[in-house]
Amino acid sequence: MKSLAGKNTKMIASNASRAASGDGKTSKVSIQGFEGSFHQEAARNFFGKDVEVICCATFREVVKIAENTKESNGGVMAIENSIAGSILPNYNLLQKSNLTIVGEVYLQIRQNLLVNPGVKLEDIKEVHSHPMAIQQCFGFLDKFNWKLVETEDTALSAKHIHQHRSKHIAAIASKLAADIYKLDMIAPNIHTLKNNYTRFLILQNQVQPIELLDADKASINFHTDHSKGSLAKVLTVIAESGINLSKLQSFPIPGSDWKYSFHADLEFESKIQFTNMIKVVKKITEGLKIYGVYKKGN
Repeated sequence: MKSLAGKNTKMIASNASRAASGDGKTSKVSIQGFEGSFHQEAARNFFGKDVEVICCATFREVVKIAENTKESNGGVMAIENSIAGSILPNYNLLQKSNLTIVGEVYLQIRQNLLVNPGVKLEDIKEVHSHPMAIQQCFGFLDKFNWKLVETEDTALSAKHIHQHRSKHIAAIASKLAADIYKLDMIAPNIHTLKNNYTRFLILQNQVQPIELLDADKASINFHTDHSKGSLAKVLTVIAESGINLSKLQSFPIPGSDWKYSFHADLEFESKIQFTNMIKVVKKITEGLKIYGVYKKGN
C-alpha cells in the first residue's frame, strides 16, 4: 500500500530523512514492537525500505531513543486507530517530549495467517498473536477449532514459529513479517473489519525544524483560562480562519482542579493561513505549543 500522497510525499520523506541524518545516509528510527511489525511498515512507507529500525518494548522507550540524536534520527509512534480510537498515553508522551511531528502515515491494518512453508490448514492446532489481532480476526477464526494463544506482539509470534520450525502453530501478523521470517501467508486478509487504519506520527528531534513549503496540517496543544466560553472562542477563531479542525482531544492538567488542555489537529490550504490564525489564538489562550507543521497523510 502506498503511503501519503504521490511524488510530493516521497520528496518530503526523503528531505526529512536527509535532514534528520545530516549527511544523506539511511535514517535510523525507533519503533514499538519487533521487526515485521506495523510500526516498521509505517517507517518504510515514510522513509523508504532502507530505513533502519530500533525495536523498542514500550512507547516510552521509542520517545526516549527518538530524542537522542546520537542514537537515532527520530521515531515512529502510533497515535490513533479508526476502530479502537486514540492512544491517550502516547499524547501524554508527546506533550512531555521535545520531539517535533514532521509527518504522518495512515496504514491499513491487514492481518494474515502465517505458517512455515509446507504447513496446511488441517495441520494447524494453535494460532498465536497479540490479543487485539486475534479479536480483529474472530470472523475467520470462529470457523476452526484452534487454540488461540495471546502473545505480546504480532511480529514476535511470527518470529517464534519461524525459529521453532513449528508445524502445528500459525501466527497472525503482517505481510512484512511473512517476508522477513520466510513464512507462507496461508490465509491473507483474515481481519473481519476491512476499514481498519492506524495513524502513525513521524517524530524527530530538530534544533532547526524543516520548513515544508506545501505543509497543510499542524498539531497543537493549548489551554485557556477556563472561563465561560473560552474554548468556544478558540474554536470560533479556527473556524473563521477557514481551517478544518480534524481532531480535538481533551486532557486533564495534572495537579489542577478539573482543568483541561486540548490537542487539536488542523488542516489548512496555506501556511500563512495557519500562521495568522495562531497569532490570534495565542492572545486568547494561556498556553500554546505547536507540535509540528507537516504534510497530511492519506
